Amino acid sequence: MRKALRWVLSLVVLIGTLSTAGAATAAQPDTTDIKDRLLAIPGVSLIEEKPYPGYRFFVLNFTQPVDHRHPAKGTFQQRITVLHKDTSRPTVFYTGGYNVSTTPSRREPTQIVDGNQVSMEYRFFTPSRPAPADWTKLDIWQAASDQHRIFKAFKKIYGKKWLSTGGSKGGMTATYYERFYPKDMDGVVAYVAPNDVVNKEDSAYDRFFAKVGTKECRDRLNAVQREALVRREPLEKKYAEFAAAENLTFTTIGSLDKAYEATVLDYVWGFWQYSLLADCDGDTIPKDAKAATDDEIWNSIDAISGFSAYADQGLEPYTPYYYQAGTQLGAPTIKFPHIEKKYIRYGYQPPRNFVPRDIKMKFQPHAMRDVDTWVRNNARHMLFVYGENDPWGAEPFHLGKKARDSYVFTAPGANHGARVDGLVASQKALATARILKWAGVAPAAVQQDASKAKPLAKFDGKLDKRDVEREMTLRP
Repeated sequence: MRKALRWVLSLVVLIGTLSTAGAATAAQPDTTDIKDRLLAIPGVSLIEEKPYPGYRFFVLNFTQPVDHRHPAKGTFQQRITVLHKDTSRPTVFYTGGYNVSTTPSRREPTQIVDGNQVSMEYRFFTPSRPAPADWTKLDIWQAASDQHRIFKAFKKIYGKKWLSTGGSKGGMTATYYERFYPKDMDGVVAYVAPNDVVNKEDSAYDRFFAKVGTKECRDRLNAVQREALVRREPLEKKYAEFAAAENLTFTTIGSLDKAYEATVLDYVWGFWQYSLLADCDGDTIPKDAKAATDDEIWNSIDAISGFSAYADQGLEPYTPYYYQAGTQLGAPTIKFPHIEKKYIRYGYQPPRNFVPRDIKMKFQPHAMRDVDTWVRNNARHMLFVYGENDPWGAEPFHLGKKARDSYVFTAPGANHGARVDGLVASQKALATARILKWAGVAPAAVQQDASKAKPLAKFDGKLDKRDVEREMTLRP
């Protein structure tokens, strides 16, 4: 009996020793160089590595199915970047909804949590475009599935918590990703994300432009916009000379006249999207539009709207956006009560006018309604940040009674570059605390008192550049 007991005790000791050894082995960090670990992920290939102090920055290709429902029917190379801090830190998954920058940069949530950042180029933005391009495979579910596959692949290396983020169309993208794959991310920070639930009902934008900023500034901008249409003939002559010098063509939109009006009608929207109220007093906006010279009117419109925007050369890089706006995302249509009808020939033109005619488009009204309903009823660990003076915030996301630990905040006076840092103090502290909590890195003091929350990484002037990502025409 005692021999049997000694044998059992020895076995217990042996098992305990093996278990301890196994735990010790499992606790050892992987010492393989991070580049080798990344390149060992199936489908990943290196484009280049760029140095940045305190980080490793990689530009990579990732093999994706053209159609996630039928992955055997072809693949394409999707460009992504990795800003590597440490595998022991949380990871932020970022997309702007357009091309990906190949210059090292850190989004606000990445600075807040002092983490890694994986950034994705949106499908169909070159060079991340299948060849030949089947445009029916450009939709919000396919793009969300791109993110899902990237997350699953990189989660094996970056095993801590993940947050998704993006600004404007990127904020929309982060929201759609959460809607279709709600179990992937531990939190979502969506900046200035438009939510055009009913595409044909855009009165919210008209109400916005009737009240934004001050009457003095609104009147000043409206006067310049009107004057540009009153002087259509001489300014279009100048436009034709400009187009000839720059080798611009207008096949997609149809004519220089249509492009001119589209550029002018973007003017007021473009100002509030990219500028601040204080900029209204700058030299860019003529104080007296009627007394201004043709050159002053031209230069003001060009500085804010950009006369190359609706030329073929300006539209082509953004064909994927306009395609999505005309098939799922929706696009605003606004009125111009300060301009007589005789001066407006086309009005706000639909996305169909900005996409080559050989690409077929059909609008799907259910797509945004589905996302809006899901967010209202299922939002969990989601933060939406808007700018008070940003036109795109006129139709924001809203939270319903079933939303949990989710927030919609508006930064006073901010434009399309609104961020957590620009919120009022109490909301800024709460938002920062929740981001830290969702990422699993909230200090004990912050968990007890949200007012003590602040970014874990110091601000870096180059890495954390916060200027609004300016596009040369009206797009989120």
